[in-house]
Amino acid sequence: MTTLTLEPKKMHDRVFELLMAHHKWFEASLPLIASENIPSIAVREAIISDFGNRYAEGWTGERVYAGCRYIDQVEQVCIDLAKALFRVEFADVRPISGVCANLVAYTTFTNPGDTMMALAIPAGGHISMGRKDFGGTAGSVRGLDVEYFPFDVDEMNIDVDATAKKVKKLVSDGKKMSLGMFGGSVLPFPQPVKELSEVFHDNNASVCYDAAHVAGLVAGGQFQDPMHEGADAMTASTHKTLPGPQGGLIISKSEHGENIKRATFPGNTSNHHLHHLAGKAIMFAEMMAYGREYTSQIVKNSRALADKLNEDGLKVLGEKKGFTKSHVIIADITAYGDGKTLEKKLEDSNIILNRNLLPYDVKMGRHFEAPGGIRCGVSEVTRLGMKEPQMREIADLIARVVVKGEQGERIRADVASLKKSFNMIHYAFGSSREAYEYIKLR
Repeated sequence: MTTLTLEPKKMHDRVFELLMAHHKWFEASLPLIASENIPSIAVREAIISDFGNRYAEGWTGERVYAGCRYIDQVEQVCIDLAKALFRVEFADVRPISGVCANLVAYTTFTNPGDTMMALAIPAGGHISMGRKDFGGTAGSVRGLDVEYFPFDVDEMNIDVDATAKKVKKLVSDGKKMSLGMFGGSVLPFPQPVKELSEVFHDNNASVCYDAAHVAGLVAGGQFQDPMHEGADAMTASTHKTLPGPQGGLIISKSEHGENIKRATFPGNTSNHHLHHLAGKAIMFAEMMAYGREYTSQIVKNSRALADKLNEDGLKVLGEKKGFTKSHVIIADITAYGDGKTLEKKLEDSNIILNRNLLPYDVKMGRHFEAPGGIRCGVSEVTRLGMKEPQMREIADLIARVVVKGEQGERIRADVASLKKSFNMIHYAFGSSREAYEYIKLR
C-alpha cells in the first residue's frame, strides 16, 4: 500500500489558491443554477462572526449551553422577521438545510410506516421526498411509504382530479395517509394546494409545502402562498430565491409549534449553525425591505429568458402556460444531445447550469446521469442587477453552445463581457464591495 505524503503548509496554501480561483471564475461566469444565489456582503460578514464557534442547543431562553446572551437575541430577531415576512404565527429558523426542514416536517406530522404523497423526482420532486429503494430521505430515514402525485406533463403540474381519486383509493385500501407533501425542486407554476388541502384534511392527513426553491417568491408576493391556501406547514431553504446563507426554515400555525420545536431539537439538530442563523436574520431584513422588487424582477427575467430560449430552438416546457411563473426554467435539449454532455459544454463556456430529468425521461429510457433536460434559474443574475435585455443576451449565449455547437474562448469572452457590468449586489442595504470579491483575512 502506497502512503501519500502531504506537506501541510503546501496543502494549506493550495486550498486558498483554489478558493481565490473559484471567485475569479465566477466573476466572469453566468451563474444560472436554480438552487443557488449570492448573499450580500452583510450576510457574509455575519457568517464569519464568532457565532460560528458557539453552541446553543434548544430554543431561545431554554438553552442547554451558557454563553447565549447575544445569540438568543439574534435568534429572536430572526424568528420575528421570518414570521413577519411570511405572515405566520410560528417560525423555527434552526433547521440547517431544506432536507433537515423536511425531516422536521416528517417527524412532526408522520410516523414510520405511514403513507406520504409527493411528486416523483422526474416530475419535480426532491430526493428528500423519495422512496427507500431510491435512497430518498422520506423512505430511508423516516420509513415512510411514498406514493406519487399524478402529474400532468402538458400542464407541468399535479392532476387535481386524479389525485383526489388516488388519495381516497389508498385510504380505502387501508393505507394510513398522513401527509400530502407539495412543492419540490422544479416549480415553474403554483401547485393546487387550495384545491387539494381539503381532500387530505378530510382523510386525516396534514399538508406541507416544500418551498425550498420558491420561498423568496412566496415572501415577495410573486407566487402562491401555501400557508394561506390550506397548508399546515411550509419548509424552505434560505439560499435559493431567498438570498441568504445555506440553511433551512419551517413555518407553521401556532398549534403545531411545540411539536415542531421538539422535532427540530433534539429530533433533527444539535447545535444549529449559529453564524448562518445570524446570516438568515440579515437576509430576512433585506427581504422585508427589498423582497417585492427583487422577486418581481426574478419572475420577469425568468419569463424573458424562457421566451428567448424557446425562440432560439430549445424546447422549453410549459409553453401553453407561458413557460414559467417562478425563477426556474426546464428545457428539453434532446434534439442536440443529452443533459450531461451539454451541461459540460456550457460549463466550459462559463455558463453554469445543471442537467435535469424531464417528466417523461424514465419512460423514454433516459436516466439522471444523462437526462433529456437542462434546468436554469435567474435568482442570482437578477440579484446582480440584470434585467430582461440581459436575459435575451444570456439566451443567445446558451443557444450558441447548445443549438449551434459553438465552444471555446470566443464564447467565454462574450460571457465575461456581459458579466463585467454586473458584479455588484442589488436589493440589499448597500456595500462598495463586488459580489465575488475574495475577502482576505490572513
